Amino acid sequence: MHTYYRYREGAPEPGSLIIKLYHSGDEIRGFIRKVADPAEDDTIFPGEEMDPETALRMAENKNREPDRHRIFIELSEGVEWNPAWGRLA
Repeated sequence: MHTYYRYREGAPEPGSLIIKLYHSGDEIRGFIRKVADPAEDDTIFPGEEMDPETALRMAENKNREPDRHRIFIELSEGVEWNPAWGRLA
């Protein structure tokens, strides 16, 4: 089971991934962004919303480099973490 970290402003270092989960109609959707150096804009990919499981799997796949960073979760208002997605620290 993967461990993810609750997003707090200023906590993620450059290279970290943030998955934002939010309501879209009656579904929970997500997108991934990669934190950039302060002089650059963060990278958001892909440009479409995904279901939470797909977003988590995609973030894990993008985070397989030797210099792995933490994956942070940003929960929008009203979105609750599902323990089936992994552990949220």
